[in-house]
This record gives sequence, structure tokens and C-alpha cells, in this order.
Amino acid sequence: MTHGISRRAFLGGVAGAALGGAALPGWARAPETSLRPVARSDDFRKRIQPPAEALIERAALDGDVSFAVARLHSGEVLETHSPDVSLPPASVAKALTAGYALDVLGPGHHFVTRVIATGPVKDGVVHGDLVLAGGGDPTLDTDALAGLAAGVSAAGVTGLTGGLKVWGGALPSLIGIDASQPDHVGYNPSVSGLNLNYNRVHFEWRKAGSDYTVTMQARSAAHRPDVRVARMDLIDRSLPVYTYEDRSGRDNWTVARGALGDGGARWLPIKKPEAYAGEVFQTLLAAQGIKTGKPEIAAGLPGGDELARHESQPLRVILRDMLKWSTNLTAEVVGLSATVARSGAVPASLKASAAEMNTWAQEKLGVPGLALIDHSGLGDQSRVSAMQMMGCLRGLRMKMGIKPLLKDMPLRDSRYQVIENAPLKVRAKTGTLNFVSGLAGFVDLPDGTELVFAIFAADMPRRDALTKAQRERPEGGRSWNSRAKILQQGLIGRWGVLYESDPV
Repeated sequence: MTHGISRRAFLGGVAGAALGGAALPGWARAPETSLRPVARSDDFRKRIQPPAEALIERAALDGDVSFAVARLHSGEVLETHSPDVSLPPASVAKALTAGYALDVLGPGHHFVTRVIATGPVKDGVVHGDLVLAGGGDPTLDTDALAGLAAGVSAAGVTGLTGGLKVWGGALPSLIGIDASQPDHVGYNPSVSGLNLNYNRVHFEWRKAGSDYTVTMQARSAAHRPDVRVARMDLIDRSLPVYTYEDRSGRDNWTVARGALGDGGARWLPIKKPEAYAGEVFQTLLAAQGIKTGKPEIAAGLPGGDELARHESQPLRVILRDMLKWSTNLTAEVVGLSATVARSGAVPASLKASAAEMNTWAQEKLGVPGLALIDHSGLGDQSRVSAMQMMGCLRGLRMKMGIKPLLKDMPLRDSRYQVIENAPLKVRAKTGTLNFVSGLAGFVDLPDGTELVFAIFAADMPRRDALTKAQRERPEGGRSWNSRAKILQQGLIGRWGVLYESDPV
């Protein structure tokens, strides 16, 4: 039979690339050295494929490597290597978070951001406060906020007797996801019930004679208002490139002038999400002719009449994009929102919310012992084994249809080049931290066999030795990660050859 690339060529390509604890309930543990009974055709497959241990040795990752692969429908475990070693899952954790949110909130859930008037509107004037009330939307951007401001104007509002208030208490307010990350990385933003632009500010600099022009903006597709809650000062130094200080109610950044070159831009994390959203909303209201005072943070959600609302896309769409782009803020917000809905209370921390998700995984998926500390996988203290993650993914696939939300992953060779028209189809979630790499998901074989797998690798001593400043681009990190990814591809290609049901 034909699959776009000859079977012999695929076998040879995979071979070339290769030369480059207690079982969970319901899972039959496979011996680590003895696979299923070997027929003549299976013997051929095995002889052309090097052992998994050879792939692992060639990767030279140090630390630990753990994997498990099984047939999806029967649950038959086909092959493992150190399957019960618990390692950081990195962003592979987002696949579990997606299932948690789907189950608890439902695929059609919408996050709603509202504007509330605490008093009546008479002759265009709100007799009371105007409140921007967050509903936990992780995708709210400046364009959507502009739509809310236009909605307030369309409701006939021209002014107010009270103040502009902002409320983000639907979720806990956190200054970051993982305290061990450098201050300036945009993938570690604050978290709140009111999030704007993924809680990031757009810092841009351009050479202007002997100096620079600098902007700090709440940039989105159609709007780019300047912000004052985050400011940047240029300092004559070489290192550190960035510093951060919380001062006078603002995010105060400095940058080394010598690191700027001729110009550029990057997203910096916002540490004060409610103040950020409030300031931008004040600017957008002013553009509608509605003048307000400086926004203040409301201690609780005030009552009143809704003047405007913005609904997010359905949760299923948000989760698909989260898994594609691996957005940390989205993972934390949907995980926290699911915990609020499940427990009826706002959790005190990400760790408390993740503990609720760990409990859910045992109750719903039958997988005990998960030790996740957040929903995004950014924190390296989370621990999960390959066998546990494989069990979770099988449960999510059988009960919740998680597979279509995962990203298509092309099969690659030993040089990490895409193998065109490869006979295997992979949908999976990647996970990457410094000296930590994971991949977990599903493999469709040409004969219709479907596999579920999880692969984790981590050199924790090397990671733990990094200083905070080294965590953005550590020496040797890129090479280590490349070897980990080649190992993952080699294992998947190997399984695709070994475990197809029909003989070659």
C-alpha cells in the first residue's frame, strides 16, 4: 500500500535518524526489554530499528529520560524507559489544563468583561461610578477595550459624578507565574481577573541622532495608546540589560543604552494588571468624549446596571490557540477559572489551584499522584511521570476529545528537517524549559492504529545551577534542547515502524 513515501524509504530514514514504579490502574505494564511476541515481519522491523537505549545514548542529554507508549484503545503498554521517574512537564502540562477547563467550564464557555454603572444615567451622566469589571478573559486586548468604551458612549453616557473603578477580583491577583524567572521576560506576566494584552506592554526604541525615542504602549491591531503605569529609563551601562522596580505605583524599568543598537521592540510583562487596564480604558473613554479621573481599584464587585459587555471566543477556540502558541497566561487563567467553578471559591495561589486540578485528574481520569504546582508548566517544581501523563492523555482522548485541539507535529529526521509526506501523523503538545524538554500526544499509524505517548527529559542539576540572570539564554541550552527534540522524533519514528498492526 502507498502512503506518499515508500515504506522502505521510511524505514531507512528512521534507521538513519536513530543512528543519529507502580503501574496505573487499568494499565498493563510492558517489560522494558521484551516487547510483544515477534513474528517474522516483526523481527525485520526490530532488526532495522536500533534499541531505544541507543537513541537515548546518542542524544547525550545527561540527567533523566523517561517515556511510555501504548495503544490508545486497548491501553496495552508497548514500550517504556524509566516510566515512573517524575520530571517537570514544562508546557506539556497545558494539555491537562485544557482538559480540566473543558470538563469543568464546558467547551462553549465565554469569558465576559463588563462595564457597570453603579447609579442611574440621567441626561448622559452616570450618577455614581463607572466600573470596568473583569471576568477572567485571557484574550482581552486593547481593541476589545475600545469596543467597550464605544459601547458606553452608545449607551448615551457623556460623563459621571463618581469615579472610574476597575475590578479584577474574579481570580487571584499575582505579580507573576514563576518567581524564579527573570523580571523582564514576557512569558512570565502577572495574573488577574482583569487581563489586557496578555498582561504585557510593548516597549519600542528607535535611534534618533545620538539618542533614542522610546514608547511604552498597550498595542493591539488597531489601537496603540501610550501608557504611564509602565515607564522606561535608558541608563549608560552594559549590564544588566534590564532592571525592574515597583515604585510610586508604577512598573519602573531601566534598560542598558549600550544594548539597544539602532532600534527594536519587545514585550515586557505588566506587574499591575488592573491599573494597566484601567489606565488604557480611561484613555479610550476620553477618545469617546467621556472624561474621568484616575482609575481606582475596587475592593469588591459593585452592583449596578450593565452598560456594555465583551464576550470572548468560546473556550474551545481559546484552548486550541493556547495549545498552539503555548500561552502561559491563558493556561493559568483558564485553570484558575476552572478551579473557581469547581470549588466555588477563589484559590489563594496557583499552587492551590493546581492541587485542585491534580485531585480532578485522579477523580476524572483515574490517574493519581500528579504533583503540578501551576497550570502552564512554567514552574520547574511541578512533577509528573511519563506513565502518568500518558494515562491522562488517554483519558482526555477517550472522554473529552482533546486530540483535535493539539497541534499537528511534522515528523523530522536526524537533522531536524521535515520528512515530507511521512506516513505517520502526530498531534502533540511540546514543553520546553532550560534543560527540560517534553512531548506528549498521539500518533496515527498508516493502518489506523493509534498510539498515545509521553516523553520527558531533564538535566535538573544543570538547570538548578543556573542563576536567575542566566535563565533567558543559558550557555548550552539550545544545543541540549535540539538533541532532546531529535530524540523525541527518533522514538516516534521507531514506534511507527514497530507497532503498526499489519505486517510490512
